[in-house]
Amino acid sequence: MAIRFLTSGESHGQSLNAIIEGIPYGYELDFNFINSQLSARQQGAGRGARMQIEKDTIEIKSGVRHSITTASPICIEIKNKDWQNWIYPMSVKKIDFDLLDDETKAQVIEKIEEKKISKFRPSHADLAAAIKYNFDDIRNSLERSSARETATRVALGAICQNILKNYHIEFDFEILQIGECKDKENFENYIKEYQEQGDSLGGIIKITIKNTPIGLGSFIHWDKRLDSKLAGALMSIPAIKSVEVGLGKEYATKSGSNSHDEIYYDEKYYHKTNNSGGIEGGMSNGENIVLTIAMKPIPTMKKALNSVKIKTHTPTSAHFERADNCAVEACGVVAKNMCAIIILDEFLEKFGKDCKQDIDLAFENYQKRINET
Repeated sequence: MAIRFLTSGESHGQSLNAIIEGIPYGYELDFNFINSQLSARQQGAGRGARMQIEKDTIEIKSGVRHSITTASPICIEIKNKDWQNWIYPMSVKKIDFDLLDDETKAQVIEKIEEKKISKFRPSHADLAAAIKYNFDDIRNSLERSSARETATRVALGAICQNILKNYHIEFDFEILQIGECKDKENFENYIKEYQEQGDSLGGIIKITIKNTPIGLGSFIHWDKRLDSKLAGALMSIPAIKSVEVGLGKEYATKSGSNSHDEIYYDEKYYHKTNNSGGIEGGMSNGENIVLTIAMKPIPTMKKALNSVKIKTHTPTSAHFERADNCAVEACGVVAKNMCAIIILDEFLEKFGKDCKQDIDLAFENYQKRINET
């Protein structure tokens, strides 16, 4: 594995943080591009009031000098502007109430108590996390299980995209469906209709990765297969419930003669179809990599479902606080950037891990060999 990364931070904490290790020396980073990806994650119909508060931008703390990667771990920070409203409820340190006057003490206690959560949200991490860790306040899991964490992954993925642009590898996504609606021109009105009902929506997203060289990944071991790694990365995104490669589940309804991509040669190998989605035998085959993911509706809704309270087990309605009612567009941004992390990892495994000059030479020689094959 060439790339390793770790994220930290809570939805309403001081900041979101991440460290990515394995980025080689010599690549110039475009901070405007990275921030444009963070901005794109905040866009789209159905996004809630939180995205009107935040203005996500990356702060790089280490691993980059004069915009050039140094091969050291890159540490990033994305500050939460909303932290100012959560200083006491999300305080890292124990609050010494003896230092506060009676009026301030009462106000602080009230703020802390009103942010405690006792009602589970169906289809969220709340129930399983509370039982697993023996929480008495669901906010302990809500803050970290929130999709706000994906901002850090978008920033890291944007760094990886930035590097892969040197080799003309591109990432894009397309929203195919919102709920039951497939009419793209009507997506916004459809989302608004459900928003007015206090309900939420998911959708279907297609991710396309262009110009990947043949041979990323491997058929040799189960954990080295490119489709496995990409599927795992995509399933790690909150709310993603399925991943398909190429035809995906449609393969099950077709015969082999009507589904497999026939191989041709005209100065280079190529296919006339791409039902396999650019991956064969766990390896990229030179065609576009095509992945389709399904995102479930967001579990936090004004139209609350039936639930129970954490301590008393009494019936109640599910917890609600400020949330999106649809974040499919944002999910597409997260998805393509998660794919970028995996593709760069496989690219560096193939062409080298130390410096841009050596990687460029290895990539050039490989392309030359393929073209002569």
